[in-house]
Amino acid sequence: MSRVVVFLFALIAGVATVSAAEAPSTHAHEIEQWRAARVARLTAPDGWLSLIGLEWLHEGANRVGSAADNDIVLKAGPAHLGTVTLAADGAASIALAKDSGATVDGKPVAAAPLVDDMHVQGDAAPTTVRFGNANFYVIERDGRKALRVKDSDAEARRDFVGIDYFPIDPSWRIEADWVPFVPPHDLQIGSVIGTIDTVKVPGKAVFHRDGHTFELLPYQEEPGGELFFVLADRTSGKQTYGAARFLYAALPAGGIDKPGKLVLDFNKAYNPPCAFTPFATCPLAPPENRLDLAVTAGEKKYRGSGH
Repeated sequence: MSRVVVFLFALIAGVATVSAAEAPSTHAHEIEQWRAARVARLTAPDGWLSLIGLEWLHEGANRVGSAADNDIVLKAGPAHLGTVTLAADGAASIALAKDSGATVDGKPVAAAPLVDDMHVQGDAAPTTVRFGNANFYVIERDGRKALRVKDSDAEARRDFVGIDYFPIDPSWRIEADWVPFVPPHDLQIGSVIGTIDTVKVPGKAVFHRDGHTFELLPYQEEPGGELFFVLADRTSGKQTYGAARFLYAALPAGGIDKPGKLVLDFNKAYNPPCAFTPFATCPLAPPENRLDLAVTAGEKKYRGSGH
């Protein structure tokens, strides 16, 4: 064999070795970037760690403020912020106390209607009442309405201890078969606050691991959005958060109404807000998405949880 042939063979072998080494490192870099963006969102001034209250409204007048004589006692803000009125038809409004210093959607008004998170139009946000470092807006869950209260100086945000992960493992980046449901199936999803929502499931992801076949049912949080999986597995309640972990997946290339392929990267399985705060209203993994499999990838149980 000539020296040239030997050199070329060695060069090709070397390129193959480099390419094989680059593949997992590229995936690892992608996961590291995803983790950094995830932590940035979680720890943002208005992220999930800023929650300091979930206060349910009763019909009629609800006096709001940090003083003990209010109907709803806030952990931050003026002693008497104002009164939130919930009408019989579900409409909410606020009348701010004089000298409260609060604003409604950035404006120093005396009173205003409060549009909740389920009745905003398009990409608009719910009406936000802001006071100092804190704010609240109205959310609706199963016909009930509550104030979701946030504070950028919240203890959970100040004392965040970081997220623990399983080692990045490219074998948990799995190409699954997409099996569409035409028409979509109904799936009931419970929540930590006892509500049950019925969602439309456009199909199922079927994948193989350790010689076994598994299925997961997703739904879309908004039309045309990514597939959203609420799942549990053998690590749940032990190494990972007990109620569920979340996972998003891009739509199959051919669309959700046709058989195809999609990628389930369990390295991106992450904790719901309820793993960090008692003031969130997270969905629970339905029985259909409780895998008889230990998914040793993604986020582990949060060490800093006090609930």
